[in-house]
Amino acid sequence: MLKIPTKLLSLEEFLHIPETKPANEYINGEIIQKPMPQGKHSILQRELSFALTLALKTEKIAQAFPELRCTFGGRSIVPDVSVFRTERIPRDRDGQVANLFHLHPDWTIEILSPQQSQSKVIRNILYCLDHGTEMGWLLDPAESLIFVYGIDRSVRVFEDINVVLPMPEFAGVFQLKLGEIFAWLKE
Repeated sequence: MLKIPTKLLSLEEFLHIPETKPANEYINGEIIQKPMPQGKHSILQRELSFALTLALKTEKIAQAFPELRCTFGGRSIVPDVSVFRTERIPRDRDGQVANLFHLHPDWTIEILSPQQSQSKVIRNILYCLDHGTEMGWLLDPAESLIFVYGIDRSVRVFEDINVVLPMPEFAGVFQLKLGEIFAWLKE
């Protein structure tokens, strides 16, 4: 993760800066660039977004958005996967999905990249939970485990490939085992 040396900007000033690849995040007045996704990260992000959207969008429950900028509570972050309940997805006047999401996700999912600060990622998950997000996941591909953060800031670690992972209440129709997620890296 690269901190870009700069004078402190306001959130409003940050939001007028052109987007970068990989994305910059605005946290406590600083601009912090996310690491460039690598192979494992990209596969997990793609497959998880696809599986969640397939399971939740058909029933009009929710949608998963990869790399979506979420601006709320004085921060602007880009979770690897943000899940929003359908009724909370911002819309334009014509009913299309809006470009700007000035709200917290209902479920935030991060995938740890090599050389990425686990502390920074956890702080973003906890920040989301403090602002109304129902659940946070942190996938660690190097260890093949998932940390699940509850709205009460409780943390559970899942390592058993046969365990069905906890979902936010709104996504309870969907079941996914830890082993299914990390099997995507072998396909």
